[in-house]
Amino acid sequence: MQIYQAACTLISSGKPMKLHSTKRMAVIAVATLLALAACNNSAQSEAQQKAAAARAAHVPTVNVVTVQPQNVLLEYDLPGRLEAVKSATIVPQVSGIVQRRLFEEGTMVRAGQPLYQLDDATYTASLESARASLLSAQAAAAKADADLARYRPLMAADAISKQEYDAAVLAKRSAEAQIKAAQASIRAAQVNVNRARIVSPITGFIGQSLVTEGALVTANSTQMATVKQTDVLYVNIQQSSAEILQLHRQLLSQERVRNDGIQVGILLEDGSEYEHKGQLLFIDSSVDEATGQVMVRAAVPNPEQLLRSGMYVRVKLPLAGVLNAFVVPQQSVTRGEKDTVMVVTPEGKMEPRVVKVTGQKGGDWVITEGLKAGDKVIVDGTMIAAMSGAQKVQPKEWQPANKQPALSMAAPSTSVPATNVQAASESASAVQAASATESAASAAQ
Repeated sequence: MQIYQAACTLISSGKPMKLHSTKRMAVIAVATLLALAACNNSAQSEAQQKAAAARAAHVPTVNVVTVQPQNVLLEYDLPGRLEAVKSATIVPQVSGIVQRRLFEEGTMVRAGQPLYQLDDATYTASLESARASLLSAQAAAAKADADLARYRPLMAADAISKQEYDAAVLAKRSAEAQIKAAQASIRAAQVNVNRARIVSPITGFIGQSLVTEGALVTANSTQMATVKQTDVLYVNIQQSSAEILQLHRQLLSQERVRNDGIQVGILLEDGSEYEHKGQLLFIDSSVDEATGQVMVRAAVPNPEQLLRSGMYVRVKLPLAGVLNAFVVPQQSVTRGEKDTVMVVTPEGKMEPRVVKVTGQKGGDWVITEGLKAGDKVIVDGTMIAAMSGAQKVQPKEWQPANKQPALSMAAPSTSVPATNVQAASESASAVQAASATESAASAAQ
């Protein structure tokens, strides 16, 4: 120990030493190395302590909601697509060249309103030919009537044979049949002439014209346009048989076995709620064997023509109420075999809790077990806090960007809230400071 202290003293003084023996030189060299190692260990320990203090000094912020029990009306959220109550594809019943388009695309058309005019010259000629055939048949019938009128007295006087008289009777009947055939030909030709003027079969909105003037269309083949009646729209919902079973049980528990009169809310693609309520029509009685899904259909009025066939919507079906439940944002719950949330304890630590999700209310989950009044449930910031290595967190009340989240079929946004960015910046600064201190210690070593 005395040698070690002497070595340290000599090293610190910087004075030259006189060595009298090889043995003494070796002892002093060993003592010098030990002194240098002790000094380095002391510096490294001090740097590590500073780094730990820097990490401990930073407390990351997490966004939380402080939950309180409340009475909640559960809603069953059903995704679906709108479909027109009536839809008619315009297909010609006769072939021909399109001469004129008689409507404006995207406008309302009435049942019977002309849409296209085809070239009807061929059909008009057939009609005139049928009318001429009728005149010929009528002339033949007149001649047969006159012949039969002359033959009757002659037959009574035995002036003609029975065969001649029967031939006159048959000629009259044949002429009458030809008249009827000619009349039928006229009607058929008239139908074709009328079909050359294509009309709308229903009242509704007509879309894009799929043919232009001058195009050749084929009978019962070419699609020309589509008319859809949209004053009332269907909402077609495809749900798995398991989900339908759960829904049906909930309806049974409320003695709502019949679907009539069940009012439903409609949530549009932009997240807004549609002002008109819809009505649940039916739940299909069979399951699609190929997909395992069941059809659910609702109807929604569309007097302002705001909705369009094919739009994606969500149907909110109100179910039973739940007493003393807790409502938390969906992003705060980790769904799995056991649903969990992270809460901030009174000591400022993060703690996982197993909860029971009973249903949904808007964009939030309804929890009936696992929470108590005043719990601070973390909404976001958990990952940043965990990465910082801090032992405690600072809770901050979460402020949603929108009270009602928008629905979209696009991929979810990857933007980070400003509070998270600030927390991440502070955490990164603390970590960088600690890393710099540790690097200085390593360099000293």
